[in-house]
Amino acid sequence: MDYRMKRIASCLLAGAIVISGTGVGTYGAQTGGVSAVIATGLSSNGSPVAGFSKMLSQCLIESDKAVAEAAAQAEEQVSENDVPVVASEYADIAIAQVDNYVNVRSEPNTDSEVLGKLYNNSAATVLETTEDGWYKITSGSVTGYVKCEYVVTGDEELAKKVSTRYATVTTTTLYVRMEPSTEAGILTMLGEGDDFVVVDDSMKDSGWVIVTTEEGDGYVSTDYVNLWTDYVTAESKAEEEARLAKEEAERQAAAAAAAAAKAKQKSSSNSSSSNSTSSSGGSSASYAAPSGSNGQAVASYASQFIGNPYVYGGSSLTNGTDCSGFVMSVYAAFGISLPHSSSGQRSAGYEVSLSEAQPGDIVCYSGHVGIYVGNNTIVHASTPSSGIKYSTATYRNVLSVRRIF
Repeated sequence: MDYRMKRIASCLLAGAIVISGTGVGTYGAQTGGVSAVIATGLSSNGSPVAGFSKMLSQCLIESDKAVAEAAAQAEEQVSENDVPVVASEYADIAIAQVDNYVNVRSEPNTDSEVLGKLYNNSAATVLETTEDGWYKITSGSVTGYVKCEYVVTGDEELAKKVSTRYATVTTTTLYVRMEPSTEAGILTMLGEGDDFVVVDDSMKDSGWVIVTTEEGDGYVSTDYVNLWTDYVTAESKAEEEARLAKEEAERQAAAAAAAAAKAKQKSSSNSSSSNSTSSSGGSSASYAAPSGSNGQAVASYASQFIGNPYVYGGSSLTNGTDCSGFVMSVYAAFGISLPHSSSGQRSAGYEVSLSEAQPGDIVCYSGHVGIYVGNNTIVHASTPSSGIKYSTATYRNVLSVRRIF
């Protein structure tokens, strides 16, 4: 029996009960009259039962209404139990997978103007997809089109591999804790404005992330840092031209500064026959002035301060300095001005690969910097307990190598 017939039968049965209760028919014919009404909708003498048609219609309407309400309630219940589908934050991230770079063009065709370059492993946000195999993307200051075949989209694993998650300190001094609690022991202190690599942000909803520091990995409160993800992005034609001009100017400035330092040293040596300290004291160390006009000269000058103390926030090569203060002061001796910040020094000069590192290059880590001296070795202001010392360049994950000379 289909749904409509079931509804009619239910309504007729209800009608039979009502009819029998109102005295339609008498004596033994009463039941027979009900049967006839159910079968034909007529009274036992063949005339229509007054009001029955109207009652049946009303019953059907109310039945439909009840079914509709039940269905709506069931749908609402299912909706409440459904888990909303949240799109991955990497769904619209495109990563260039090419030998060198892919051109970003003004229109979706190879004859249009080149606006910039998206280098291998650089990232872009996909804005739209054309029917003929192009993505409209935005990356850095560049918005244009790239061929779909040269980028990979929605690959969370690849996106995480080519990006770096950072925490920027937003308070004057931030304690790094050994456990995710303000009652836990203090591993080290971080300064305002410095960036540190986040190695684990799985507890960020609880207010903590793990960052890597010179003293090791520890917990910082998310109340005092800004979290952000860094991707390498496209470079516009104007930005490429400016970068190349800046690198050339820095090379020339470094060469001039080194030449000036060399001339100063020669003048100083001509006016004094000895560079040793007074024999009466005997406790003060002697340090040679900067000599040379290349990175090797920087490395040699920096190395003579081995054993001197580490002082947080300091910049004295003899009385105490922190890591960025050490690099800043060494380069200041060669006439090069650098910021007193590890994250700021990560933007100085121009980048080279670790395999191409030469003496004098600045090796940048998460919240730390040192000066490369050759043979996979750096000199750096390490910790309060160890001071200025040599370390293997790869003792920690290297973020960047910057060349000034």
